[in-house]
Amino acid sequence: MLAEHFPLVGLRLTTPRLELRLPSQEELAELGELAAKGVHDPSVMPFVVPWTDQTPEAVARSVIQYHWLRLGDWLPQSWSLNLVVFRDGVPVGQQTINGHDFGVTREVSTGSWLGKAHQGKGIGTEMRAAVLHLAFAGLGAAEAASGAFEHNLSSLTVSRKLGYRPDGTKRHAIRGKLSVEHRMRLSRTDWELHRRVPVSVEGLEPCLPLLGITAAQTP
Repeated sequence: MLAEHFPLVGLRLTTPRLELRLPSQEELAELGELAAKGVHDPSVMPFVVPWTDQTPEAVARSVIQYHWLRLGDWLPQSWSLNLVVFRDGVPVGQQTINGHDFGVTREVSTGSWLGKAHQGKGIGTEMRAAVLHLAFAGLGAAEAASGAFEHNLSSLTVSRKLGYRPDGTKRHAIRGKLSVEHRMRLSRTDWELHRRVPVSVEGLEPCLPLLGITAAQTP
């Protein structure tokens, strides 16, 4: 079975409304089609890499190729887990959690997107809470980092709601213009104070070597 060779396919995060996991190929196609329908106001760009500035067909293809790329170049020292977010069995977006030398740094970072039809319903908070639970409760993380441009109020609101604190700014050239990223950081203590969403995790233990740690290093 595939899970014997790549156990991340058996990892499941569950919240009251959502399931986060790796997709089947058919579900990955659905995710690409969702992205092609739009994930943000086209007048602004919320991403450092402007991957949505393409035709709908190219957007869908880029989602699929990026998913395969991150699985294909996976290393325990440097990983990016792109979990598809399902609601009632239907893909509604993607939640990413990244780790670099996690066994030493004990730090993760996150990123995400939601289909436009699913925004404004609290899903962004719930799916971020899911991977934060994975990081802190499952992997023993010490800190989590995130960031959003100053016009991305929804992402910044999610961060504040979950207990992140400001961590400086970074200047980017996006679409040939200046965009200021507001960095945010969440400590274990602040996560524990602000955790409100119940999360269950299945299939984590066999994944630990791929995430750069051993069972002895988990909480």
